[in-house]
Amino acid sequence: MADELDLLRAANPAPTDGPYYGDGPLDQHAERRLRRLLHTPAPRRRLIWGLAVAATVAATVAGLLLGGPTVAPAVAAPRPLVVRAESTPVTLAELAGRARAAADGAPALRKGTHVQSWSMGMSDDKPPITLPEERVVRWRADAGHTELVVATDPRRPGRPVLTDDDGAPHAVHDGHVLSDRTYPPSWSDAPPNARPPRDVAGLRAYLQETAYRDSALTTSELLDAVQELLDHWTLGGAESAALARLLADTGGLRPAGQVTDRLGRPGQAYVCAGSGTTRRLLIMDATTGAVLGLETTFTRPDPRYGVKAGDVMDYSAWMR
Repeated sequence: MADELDLLRAANPAPTDGPYYGDGPLDQHAERRLRRLLHTPAPRRRLIWGLAVAATVAATVAGLLLGGPTVAPAVAAPRPLVVRAESTPVTLAELAGRARAAADGAPALRKGTHVQSWSMGMSDDKPPITLPEERVVRWRADAGHTELVVATDPRRPGRPVLTDDDGAPHAVHDGHVLSDRTYPPSWSDAPPNARPPRDVAGLRAYLQETAYRDSALTTSELLDAVQELLDHWTLGGAESAALARLLADTGGLRPAGQVTDRLGRPGQAYVCAGSGTTRRLLIMDATTGAVLGLETTFTRPDPRYGVKAGDVMDYSAWMR
């Protein structure tokens, strides 16, 4: 029971220090966390619990998705990124040094994000389905912001795209607008809404608070907190350098070599072993230290859900 309670607390869509209270509406971040809790398996140590949650959501609708000829190309999961065999790995310590040297003159920190993501939904009697979307969040001077969410998949431009934005996965046209919302001003000063620090110690404390933890974060928990940070902020050169140094000092990430991410960008890959059932791959710009993407893949099959070793559980690619 303790594991399940910890998972629910970490996925809490409306924390007590959030900008909305009582019976008010959830903001876009709370809605997104709630969707992750309901539809996406947790890419950490409690994988099987997360799979069961995803199965209850997808089981009733997956049969409708796999029958039509136009849908089949859209449900295939992306293949995992492949590290170039001939490439030379760059240690995180070296990358942090490069990022620090490149920080001067680099783009500044900006609140808001532009991210493309792929997430897998699973059923106990149907093949897994992959749900791709693109999200752009922009903040205004009055502390309000807009959020545009589009169903799109750069791997197959123009092909049908699966979405579960309304709770029932189905195929829509590539570029279909899932939501276009404007939110009123919010002045929350708690991470990840608060401005991230530029120093390593401050950033470590910031990410720990983002993860709602009182103790030091494991490497996997740190990556979860980094993902939450990048879903709120587009880091500048100084912040990216601090994050690279923090990751280098933390350990637990093995340099693997060069990859080309799903948006065609070159980067350096760093491997974090998961719970024994997953592997996480962090992709960073080799010069600036900016985080380009984060991929979670299964390391062993689970026939109950039609999952094979190497299947991509989820992937996020951040842009400026």
